[in-house]
Amino acid sequence: MTVIAIPALETQRLRLRAFRAEDWHAFAAMEARPEMRRYRGGSPLTPELAWTSMQTILGQWALRGYGAFALETKAEGRFAGFAGILHPADWPEPELAYSIDTPLWGAGLAVEAATAARDWGFAAFGFERLVSYIMSDNLPSRRVAAKLGATQQGTQPLRGIMAERWVHPRR
Repeated sequence: MTVIAIPALETQRLRLRAFRAEDWHAFAAMEARPEMRRYRGGSPLTPELAWTSMQTILGQWALRGYGAFALETKAEGRFAGFAGILHPADWPEPELAYSIDTPLWGAGLAVEAATAARDWGFAAFGFERLVSYIMSDNLPSRRVAAKLGATQQGTQPLRGIMAERWVHPRR
C-alpha cells in the first residue's frame, strides 16, 4: 500500500490538514449551501458529489504533490472549509484556492488559511506565482486576494465561466 504524506500546517486559529472520511458530513453540508456554490460551479452538491469532490482533492496530492487542505478550528475542532493549491488538468496554472463555510464568514479565516497555504507552496515548491480565479461579482473573495497582496491581471475562461485572474507573486 502506498501512503501519501500530506503535511499539516497551523495558524493562530486553524489547522490545515488532510481531509478525512469523518469530514464528509460537514463538507457535504457546506457544499450543499447555494451561497457556497454560487461562485464555484453553480449548483449545490449532493452528499455523494461532495464525497467525489473530497476524493478529487485528495487525489491531487498523489498526482501533483500538493493540494487543498481541510481547515479545522483549533478552539472547537470544527470543520471550517478548505484552502490550498489546486491544479486541475484543465487549469493553465496552479491556483491558490480558499473557501470558508458560511457560519464562519467575516472572521478573517480565509486570509489566515490562504496565507499559510500560499507561503507553504512558495517554500515547498518554489512557485514563482500562484493565481486565484475569481468571478468578478465575488467581492468577498476579491477582498481576500487583495489582502494577500494579489493583483487582478486579466480574465481567464475556465469551464465555460469567465473568471478574473488574480496573481500572487512570490515575494
